[in-house]
Order: sequence, then structure tokens, then C-alpha cells
Amino acid sequence: MIIAAIALVLDQVTKWIILEHVMTPPRVIDVTGFFNLVLVYNRGVSFGLFGDGAVSALVLKAVAMVVVAGLIWWMRQAHDLLVRVALGLVVGGAIGNIIDRAVHGAVVDFLDFHVAGYHWPAFNVADSAIVIGVGLLLWDAFRMRKQTDA
Repeated sequence: MIIAAIALVLDQVTKWIILEHVMTPPRVIDVTGFFNLVLVYNRGVSFGLFGDGAVSALVLKAVAMVVVAGLIWWMRQAHDLLVRVALGLVVGGAIGNIIDRAVHGAVVDFLDFHVAGYHWPAFNVADSAIVIGVGLLLWDAFRMRKQTDA
């Protein structure tokens, strides 16, 4: 849970800095030739999917809370430190995005990477924690499978 708390605090602090100090007024800030700071309110799920009103914000928050509860249960049952860290990252990131939906009505995204005019969808620290956590879970699953195959 310490990892979840760290991910959550980092996410919320960075969003507060962006909203209160950096993006007043909202604009695109060129940081490098491949990275910008932007302000995007994502009302959907990953990459803005279902953000057109097809799925209500209440349903998205409810599903996210059920998933977080399941992940916390899994984290409490896990004995492997890597799995617990990975789940902590996912839980902290998910809670950060749930807070955004409750407070702002959408997830606050601000990191914008791009190459040759193509932009990856904007994301935030919570999204990064979730991706890293899922990556660690996948790595652990393949590592475990490889050990059982040997």
C-alpha cells in the first residue's frame, strides 16, 4: 500500500501543479522536439475511448472502484514482492484517476509525446504507474512460466 500511496500522491501533486501553476491559461508548452505539456480532460477511458457520452461517468467510476477493490484483495494475497509492488502501482494510479473523475468530471492528462507530427494520446503520472505496474505483472508472469518450463 506504500507504493500505491506514493503513486497516488505523485499523481495528484503533479496534476495540481499543472492545473494551478503551469496551465493558467491552458496552452501547449513545447519542452523538447518530441515532448509537450498540454491540458486535456479525458472523459473516456484509455486514449479517450467512450468519452463521447456513450458511457456515463458514474459507470466508469463504479467499474474502476470495483477493479481497485479486486486489485487490493489480490495485493493482500500476493506473497511475491514484485507482484505487490506492481499491484501497488496499478492501484495508486487507478485511485488517482478515480479522484480526477470525482473532482474534475474527467481525468486530467498533460504529458504529450510526439514524433513526426504523430502524437501519442496525452497521459499523466497515474497512467504511467498503471502501465509500469501492468508491465511488471506481465514480466512476472513470463518469468514464472519460464521457471516452471525449466
